[in-house]
Amino acid sequence: MSKQWISSFLDAQAAEAGAATNTQEAYGRDLLDFLAFVEHSGDSFETIDQAGVEAYMIACSDQGFAVSTRARRLSAIKQLFRFAFEEGLRANNPAIQIKGPGKAKKLPKTLSVEDVDRMLDAARRTGKTKIDKLRNTCLMEVLYATGLRVTELVSLPVVAVRGDPRMILVRGKGDKERMVPLSPDAREAVQVWLSVRDGEKAWAASAFLFPSRGKAGHVTRVWFYNQIKTFAVTAGLDPTNVTPHTLRHAFATHLLAGGADLRSIQTLLGHADVATTEIYTHVLDERLKELVLENHPLAES
Repeated sequence: MSKQWISSFLDAQAAEAGAATNTQEAYGRDLLDFLAFVEHSGDSFETIDQAGVEAYMIACSDQGFAVSTRARRLSAIKQLFRFAFEEGLRANNPAIQIKGPGKAKKLPKTLSVEDVDRMLDAARRTGKTKIDKLRNTCLMEVLYATGLRVTELVSLPVVAVRGDPRMILVRGKGDKERMVPLSPDAREAVQVWLSVRDGEKAWAASAFLFPSRGKAGHVTRVWFYNQIKTFAVTAGLDPTNVTPHTLRHAFATHLLAGGADLRSIQTLLGHADVATTEIYTHVLDERLKELVLENHPLAES
């Protein structure tokens, strides 16, 4: 019965909240781990109380799980029991009063404008064939021009870029749509890539800008993650400090440094809350501090 709760909850999340596939999979794994703990304790989702949920969170802490992992797991548990309460499966939510560990605020890693230029140049030179290099160039130009999440980028519909648009429609987290602009360089890279892509019979009918023969029908997040690492090595950068998300952070940080306001950046990134976007002000503050310490004459004394 408890497993059925998880299945029903995830179905409801997908239908009502428009939860992304990655989010559903993470919640599914978290809740199955929680269920294993509950059943090992001789309990069930129908009968577990607040003390039982707290015992699980303590066990997660004892196993050395990161604060972010524990916070996500508690969030999944709270949502599961809220769903159960609303559906009449339980008379209460045993997790409602449990406070989370709180997420540690870490400044996101980013890249300088010069580093990004080196990454873009590396993308142009990386690939077994000319087609590979044009695809890699397009991926990188669009990523840096838009700040898309990696899932949004690799699954971008080809119709979004037909007609050489200055703005493209992106469907992001929670199935929410937003418009993001394309830079002249990104538009040029897209048009060049389209001319090649459309000439390939295996790809011409694909619904995706970056098609693949794989199950998803488009290049995957894992594949692109590995490509980014290769670009970093070619660019002479430490690959451990460069991921697709690092380019998203660079996009936001460079916009802020150029005078863009937080609300605009929030809209472009697809953040639901401007508080999430505000972390980039701290990134900029840290970079300005470094510049002063490294270049001010008095810093040498």
